[in-house]
Amino acid sequence: MALGRRTSQMKGACPVDKLQAKALVIGRVAGGGEVGARRCFVNGAEFTGDYSKLSGIIIPGFASTQLRAWSVLDCPYSPLDFNPLDSVWLDTTKLISAVNCWLKCMVLDPYNQTDHPECKSRPDSGLSGITEIDPGYITGPLSSVWKEWVKWCIEFGIEANAILAVPYDWRLSASMLEERDLYFHKLKLTFETALKLRGGPSIVFAHSLGNNVFRYFLEWLKLEIAPKKYIQWLDEHIHAYFAVGAPLLGATETVKATLSGVTFGLPIAEGTARLMFNSFGSSLWMMPFSKYCRADEVYWKHLFDGRGRTQAAYRCDQMEYQTNYSGWPTNIVNIEIPSVREVSQTSPSSMECGLPVQLSFSARELSDGTLFKAIEDYDPDSKRLLHQLHKLYHGDPVLNPLTPWERPPLKNIFCIYGMDLKTEIGYYFAPSGKPYPDNWIITDIIYELEGTVMSRSGISVSGNPGASSGDETVPYHSLSWCKTWLGPKVNITRAPQSEHDGSDVQVHLNVEHHGASDIVPNMTRNDRVKYITYYEDAESIPGKRTAVWELDKANHRNIVRLPVLMRELWLQMWHDIQPDARSKFVSKASRGPLRNEDCYWDYGKARCAWPEHCEYRYIFGDVHLGQSCRLKNSSADLLRRYL
Repeated sequence: MALGRRTSQMKGACPVDKLQAKALVIGRVAGGGEVGARRCFVNGAEFTGDYSKLSGIIIPGFASTQLRAWSVLDCPYSPLDFNPLDSVWLDTTKLISAVNCWLKCMVLDPYNQTDHPECKSRPDSGLSGITEIDPGYITGPLSSVWKEWVKWCIEFGIEANAILAVPYDWRLSASMLEERDLYFHKLKLTFETALKLRGGPSIVFAHSLGNNVFRYFLEWLKLEIAPKKYIQWLDEHIHAYFAVGAPLLGATETVKATLSGVTFGLPIAEGTARLMFNSFGSSLWMMPFSKYCRADEVYWKHLFDGRGRTQAAYRCDQMEYQTNYSGWPTNIVNIEIPSVREVSQTSPSSMECGLPVQLSFSARELSDGTLFKAIEDYDPDSKRLLHQLHKLYHGDPVLNPLTPWERPPLKNIFCIYGMDLKTEIGYYFAPSGKPYPDNWIITDIIYELEGTVMSRSGISVSGNPGASSGDETVPYHSLSWCKTWLGPKVNITRAPQSEHDGSDVQVHLNVEHHGASDIVPNMTRNDRVKYITYYEDAESIPGKRTAVWELDKANHRNIVRLPVLMRELWLQMWHDIQPDARSKFVSKASRGPLRNEDCYWDYGKARCAWPEHCEYRYIFGDVHLGQSCRLKNSSADLLRRYL
């Protein structure tokens, strides 16, 4: 059905100005006074707030930005060549018909991160670069990332200049993003331009690897701004930060991609995918690491002392050696390597192969290079990966990204992720007998699922499972690290994801939270209901709010397209602009429909569901009863209950 037929005026909207809600541009800037504030009366209820000042800045995740050719490349034996501005990531037609040409435009030199001599690619710009990775009638919906999110913004009347996408070349490490593209300088200018254009701070939406990029930006900013003005700059330019699916302690799939290859669903061999992935400087950016190991904070003045650049010290506390698996549920890599033994005491040079030796590696031993040193003689990629690890990560002059992230000094932080899905947390590798890049084979996979650890083969697995499982891509241990950003007293609310009347809402106030330990609410569950659990703290740091939202069964790659996430973002920002809001966070007491799409036909009662908010109103073109269920014109009461 056409969008125009489904976007009748939303309940609670002003008669003249459409309700420009959604999480991007609604909200009165804190301390901004009443200048430009809009007032509207709906059924006698007044809604005030300057929702025209905020901007939304989107930082996409890994492989979520289009890459376009910046060269002319003639592809032999194929009618399809690469010309400037042709799509490279992703054009499945050229990938299938000219895979060797396509690879030339994708791979980088693993040592200096330069392009292939015959072809170079650069990231697309603007919203078009992140909405659909492979536009097309068939491929478009399959590669859609932020398209539905942008549709929500348009439906709620968001202006075009209020949504700013900041795509980047996700193949590069953080330092190379700045060195080659001046990406962080441009990102700083984006925030400053948004402030000047809109008159207020921005809301940051980062997904997956985009959170690692934003973290690096905040550290890089410390070197660009005088220390006394750093917090002031953050307060003036960033109103809130929504971290969606953040791999705060890394993701185990990175190991799989490094040693075996992950195809991302593309029609290429795993070995080809591995060769391509390991050429990227970003291949190690999401490598799992220990929460007990940290690097000294380094600034430029400490890096140059007349003898060249020095490296930040990397050290682990005693808990790393007193606990198993670096705090993760299990060892992440178990790998068989050939062993040799002497066959004669008189001839030490005479050696023969013995039984393979199985070695196990924890998260710390992945991030410090121990794994790659152990297999250096058996894998040609190890030297290249060690070079990248030491140059681009441990030797980074701004930040070692393979260290745990403390709460950033921002006013409002919302950490959001999916949970309770079967997620890979460990692997067993063995030599395959084939040449590189297919020289390793996965013999078994270890999963976590709802607080248990299991293997693909069914054999018993030892480990320390967490309270839940991850989002099919990032383990729960990594996603839930942001719970350590909460204070000693936390309010916990669990409510159904779907619209509800509040009968299944559970609330626990002032739950004690001890440091880096997880918070496991003692709440009941209905197995047939998907819940969203809110952990909220607005007291521990004066003037700052921290919240963690856990969404049952929300997939990592699809979470930004979930209607429930869009609804909660919009309601929270709507709550923030109201001067008469009675609480720090939006009420969870009930959830009603906000859009026409939320209304549906209740066949059991032969009427539209939610009759207090929805009504049957046929419009030419409706093909079933559910499409004719639309929001009523008045919605002041619905919005009032969220204050």
